[in-house]
Amino acid sequence: MMTKVGYLPDETSSFVGRRAELARLHTALTTRRMTTLIGPGGVGKTRLAVRAARAAADRYPDGAWWADLSPLPDDGLLLPTVSDAVGLADHTLRMPVEALCEWLGDKHLLLVLDSAEHLRGPCSHLLAEILTTSRGLTVLVTSRQPLGTRGEYVVEVPPLPVDGAPDALQLFADRLRAADPRAGLDAPGDEAAAVEICRRLEGIPLAIELAAAGIGRHSVAQLAARIGTRFDARFDARFDARGAHGRSGVLALTPGFGAPGPGAPGEAGAAGDDDGGRGTARLDLLADATVWPRRHRTLRTAIGWSHELCTPLERLLWARLTPLRTDFDEEVAREVCAGGPLTPDEVDRALQGLVAQCVVQRDGDRYRMLDTLREYGRMWLTELGEARAAADRHARSFLDLARRAHDGWTGPEQVSWYHKVSDTHLDLCAALEHLLVHDVGGAQEMAGRVGFFWACCGHLSEARSYAQRALDAGPVEGPHRTRLQWVLGVAALLQGDFATAEKYGALCTAVALFDRDDEGMLGAAYLSGLTQLMTGEPAAALEAAGRVLRMTESVPVDSAHRLRCHLITVFALTALGRLTESEAAATALRRACERGGEYWTRSYADYQLALIALFQGRPAASAAHARSMLAGKHRLRDSFGIALGLDILAAAIAAQGAGAQAARVYGTGHAYWRMVGHPQRGTPELGPVRERCELQARAAVGDEAYQRAFERGQSDNAEVGLAAALRTELQL
Repeated sequence: MMTKVGYLPDETSSFVGRRAELARLHTALTTRRMTTLIGPGGVGKTRLAVRAARAAADRYPDGAWWADLSPLPDDGLLLPTVSDAVGLADHTLRMPVEALCEWLGDKHLLLVLDSAEHLRGPCSHLLAEILTTSRGLTVLVTSRQPLGTRGEYVVEVPPLPVDGAPDALQLFADRLRAADPRAGLDAPGDEAAAVEICRRLEGIPLAIELAAAGIGRHSVAQLAARIGTRFDARFDARFDARGAHGRSGVLALTPGFGAPGPGAPGEAGAAGDDDGGRGTARLDLLADATVWPRRHRTLRTAIGWSHELCTPLERLLWARLTPLRTDFDEEVAREVCAGGPLTPDEVDRALQGLVAQCVVQRDGDRYRMLDTLREYGRMWLTELGEARAAADRHARSFLDLARRAHDGWTGPEQVSWYHKVSDTHLDLCAALEHLLVHDVGGAQEMAGRVGFFWACCGHLSEARSYAQRALDAGPVEGPHRTRLQWVLGVAALLQGDFATAEKYGALCTAVALFDRDDEGMLGAAYLSGLTQLMTGEPAAALEAAGRVLRMTESVPVDSAHRLRCHLITVFALTALGRLTESEAAATALRRACERGGEYWTRSYADYQLALIALFQGRPAASAAHARSMLAGKHRLRDSFGIALGLDILAAAIAAQGAGAQAARVYGTGHAYWRMVGHPQRGTPELGPVRERCELQARAAVGDEAYQRAFERGQSDNAEVGLAAALRTELQL
């Protein structure tokens, strides 16, 4: 089950039992505004929440949305994560919580916050605010403890029953068959042994799944015997004695500690055994009942036994994967984890071993580790003395990703880079936090390279905040300084802060001229030119863009900044009414983008061609260009660009006399404008076009029909509304 921000995660394995809990949750979600599922790690809270939310989703006109909080180290990204989850990409200067409350104010939706235990206070405070202002909001939370929010209804999730009910046994059998379709409980004694395994594991689903994964190396009877002898004698006795009877249970269950072999993790940790074998004080804490309460011990034991079944290199990989916050692929695993005995090839082999042991989940070419197992691996990473080295590797890997994404801006992989930067947002933030402390130069480079992606993906606050922190962290010269200033200016511009955008445009220009930085000069011309266009100075924008393009003729024509600078020329010519020149320039720009596989600038060239065609009285051509723009912006997940494209498409449809269809598209556009937190925006010449075409649409169908269609578009699911807008047939 891979994490998805927004909507609900897919269920990629069978769901077993829980009829009573689902019935109770059905009642709770119908009658309560906030419900919290509590229980120890591994008991199945997340799976139960997914199933209950999916069953309830149809009752919520605005959908059921999901936010996984487990990767968040603290509350710094809590608000952006929840905002992403409900589809808000705020482009304003408002306080984030104010924007979120306004966005949710008229929504009737279900919000699920998964794994909130480490953010109980911040989550409780946030939910108190949004539940007060959003009367149609229902919240379902999973946590190991209640949040303590007023009005919270708590549902405790017990383990699966093991006496007189088949659920635990069914789960064990299902996971056996999932690993090997030929496997089963057909041999004499197998079913009885499986029942004993489930009883020993107290019906805890994750423990049962880990045990079932071990069948590949043992028979069911052997597994039952090992669990019966080892779990009781080797683990709980040591933990109950809190390390008094030899090494801590964690180490005692792990080959390599006390008897390290080549490449075993124990080689790095055995130095802690200089106290006569009793285990270090830090390890003794792991046996403390306040850290591992008695009800957690069965799961703790199962994880430790699963750890024992892993090879030394698999255990090492388990630990080294823990800095990753989001789903990952094999390439990322190699970059973050390779080193010493773990060669890149060994990483691949060990990763498949962890998948076979159910320590890592696989979905296609993506991988993910459950938070409970990540906690265990993180503990081991610390005991191995590798926490800092792992964080360094993680930061270097994502700095390199930022470099490659920046270089791939205009190439045929632009869209995939956009998605990769968006999907790895939490890892990029974690890398930046580490670099700001340990490698300021790397942080300055990284914040400058990912900033524009973040601005386009809707993470304006993070783009602006990290760019400012990177500038403040220490001296920075050359292109890195220009990029950081440029990111600050672009983020301010998209937030409507034109004075700040103008300031940084001037700074970028001065610094780039001093450094003789062609890329910086082109970027500064784009930032200053767009600011001038937004403030009604197209002649100044045209002159500045033309001057810089002449000064930087040595820069390749398909360079990202050069293409964007040409875009300023097109916008300015349109605003000045020089439509023939503008159309020619936009067509040439579009062709250049198409040759290089560039979508972002190409989509805005389509937008200009749509506007020009509308000014020239060619509404059908305008609609075709608008739909082309929307297709490109949709591929990039650019909500701001989609909102702008829907406005121009609605105008083109209205100009063709299809009033009701135009009204519906206007309504969908309004929903997207709300999504980015702005009223309708765009360059000044667009306003009169909107007004004129809206009057045409109202005149074509009448005010009442117009309003009905507008409200339908506004209330549609955003994807549904956009799909309807992209259909080419007119409904006259």
